Amino acid sequence: MRNNIVHIGAGELTYEIRAIVDIAEKLNRLGIKTNMENIGDPIAKGEKIPEWMKKIVADLAMQDCSYGYCATKGLLRTREFLAERTNQRGGVQICAEDIIFFNGLGDAIQKVYGLLRREARVIGPSPTYSTHSSAEGAHAGQAPVTYRLDPNNHWYPDLDDLRLSIKYNPTISGILIINPDNPTGAVYPEHILREIIAIAREYDLFVICDEIYNKIVYNGQKTRPISDLIGDVPAISMKGISKEVPWPGSRCGWIEVYNADKDEMFNRYIQSILNSKMVEVCSTTLPQKAIPHILSHPQYDDYLQQRIARYERFSKIAYDLLKAVPGLKVNRTNGSFYMSVVFERERLHGKQFLPIENADVKSMVEELVDKPGVTLDKRFVYYLLASTGICTVPISSFCTEERGFRITFLEQDEQEFTQIFETIAESVTAYLHS
Repeated sequence: MRNNIVHIGAGELTYEIRAIVDIAEKLNRLGIKTNMENIGDPIAKGEKIPEWMKKIVADLAMQDCSYGYCATKGLLRTREFLAERTNQRGGVQICAEDIIFFNGLGDAIQKVYGLLRREARVIGPSPTYSTHSSAEGAHAGQAPVTYRLDPNNHWYPDLDDLRLSIKYNPTISGILIINPDNPTGAVYPEHILREIIAIAREYDLFVICDEIYNKIVYNGQKTRPISDLIGDVPAISMKGISKEVPWPGSRCGWIEVYNADKDEMFNRYIQSILNSKMVEVCSTTLPQKAIPHILSHPQYDDYLQQRIARYERFSKIAYDLLKAVPGLKVNRTNGSFYMSVVFERERLHGKQFLPIENADVKSMVEELVDKPGVTLDKRFVYYLLASTGICTVPISSFCTEERGFRITFLEQDEQEFTQIFETIAESVTAYLHS
């Protein structure tokens, strides 16, 4: 090319959660049956949408207005409905104008980071959901800045690390919280959220809180929405229907903006996000129309509680099967539907393997693990996939120095789910002793 046309942050745009699907598909063609435990799509794993919910969507699809544009911020009725739900909690008060809809949180994340001044950084957790870390790193053209989540303390944030990172890096302008967390499944108690907000207030920062899993909490754990605690600190809460309803294919998410009127700079930033959305006209109409009908339906709460009860049961099965495996650090998942498991330091090396019967598959995996830059946990994930058909995601792909894997709780059949985790436990033991 005459000129370099590649964005300075292009190298930070990675998404191993889907990238590993290419490997799984190649193994499928070589005769390996796979269990895709890599991505948080309940529908792909067999989640059945109830008839009453389908009828809501079907009835809306019969209305001509569902096929047109909506307001750039989103449908007024839906935004009023959501604002009222937030205000009923008694924390920060918002109105419909404080809500902006996007085509899924992926769209929102790209705009929230992409419209920051390049020198302004948002510090995020490590490990962190890779859409956040990739977008933040891409906007700055540098590696993401992070604070540590501690696998020896329930995956809670290391608040000392967060404070020191902010103190000695004056470019940090915001703090990202994911609660409940993806990829770890941690649920943050109120005192941790208050500490993070206090740090933001002390250093004059804004807060981004990804709360897409806020309704999926179990095992007796409790947390609070950031709107309950934020006080006068400028903040953005990210929400959606892809996990809770679940309707991931709707690509329907939104942000709630808190305290924009209290900081002129933050207000200008939020306006730039709205202006960017205005250039696209608006987000999809039909899912927005469905939200009030679904979330207020008399059967909705029972339906959601049934799903949560299954995740709780599965979290205990997974924890009980993996916690006794020598060489692993295992925390019970208490929210969302993921578990992140890490290997103890120094337990992995570049010679370990699992037996692979198919010669073509074995050759392919050996070629993959010998490539430069393949982390030791990715090596394990490749061998696990080829040997057992279980597709997980290496934890190193979530912007962390830890080495391990993330797996979902989305399998519908409890017997199959138990078998998957029994196989993982056996495979880890065999791999570490190979």
